[in-house]
Amino acid sequence: MTTETDTNSVLNSVEEVFAPVTEAFKNLQKLEVPEAAREFVKKTANTAKERAADLHAGSEKVTAAIETAVAGSVSEAANISRSIQQAIYQDAEAFFAGIGKLASAKSFNEAVQIQSDMVRARGEVFVSRAKSTTEYLGKLVADSAKTAQDNFAKVYNKTA
Repeated sequence: MTTETDTNSVLNSVEEVFAPVTEAFKNLQKLEVPEAAREFVKKTANTAKERAADLHAGSEKVTAAIETAVAGSVSEAANISRSIQQAIYQDAEAFFAGIGKLASAKSFNEAVQIQSDMVRARGEVFVSRAKSTTEYLGKLVADSAKTAQDNFAKVYNKTA
């Protein structure tokens, strides 16, 4: 029976040692949170909720700005594609017109002159297209940069 008595003695000692902790847990469950602490938590939660709403609204504005920029880019890509198609068509027309002129040449010298005129005309067209493309791309980049700057300024001003 000494083993049982020793075991009970150890258990009683452990209970005595942890009695203050057990009592503290019992009192902790009955502990009332002060009104100021509850108000602080409510205010913090409301502030976080408002900031989350502001962040969401800001992200919506950024998305709209990106959408506007992308829509503009798609429209410009379509315009570029149409211009390229038109240029290819014009080149084909000029080529076949040149073949028709070459076929009507009555002498070798006349054929050389027609060929020379066609090469010169194509060169002029090429230079004109290169100049127009450079001007167009310069304007496109400037307009895109301005639009992006304006959109992000609007977003920044409304979120700030």
